[in-house]
Amino acid sequence: MTTETPSAKPALEPRALLQKLQEQSPTFRDCKPLAIRIDTNILERFPEFEKKTLRSALRMHTASTRYLKAMEKATERFDFEGNVAGEVTEEQRAHASATLKERFAAAAKQQRAKREAEEVERKREEAERRRGEKLQQLMTKFGK
Repeated sequence: MTTETPSAKPALEPRALLQKLQEQSPTFRDCKPLAIRIDTNILERFPEFEKKTLRSALRMHTASTRYLKAMEKATERFDFEGNVAGEVTEEQRAHASATLKERFAAAAKQQRAKREAEEVERKREEAERRRGEKLQQLMTKFGK
C-alpha cells in the first residue's frame, strides 16, 4: 500500500517546465528581462510546480546567451504577462555584458585549442606517412 501526501506534485524536469513557461508567457517566449521575484508570481499561478525545479528552470533561462544579450540592452523588466515591472540597472547590464564576454572568450579559447590539437594531429599523420614512404623506398632499393 502506497501513501501519497496531498502536497505531492508531479515532477517536471526544468527544461519541460521552461517550455511550459515559454508557451504561457510572452516574457519568456520573447526572452525579455524578468521581473524581480517573478518566481513567486509563477508559483502562485502554477501551484503544481516545485520551487526547486522552477528555480533550476529560471537559472537555465537567465543564464542563456539569448537572455544575457537581451539584458545587456534592456532598460525594463517584465512580469509574466509581459507588462513592465521594474527597470534593469546599469550594473545589471554591465554584469550581463561581462558574462557574455567571458563566455565568448572561453568559447574562442576552446576553438583555438581544438584547432591547435587538430594541427598537431595532422602534422603527426603527415610525418607518419612520410616515414612510411621512406621505409618503402628503402625496402625497394635494398630489398631483393
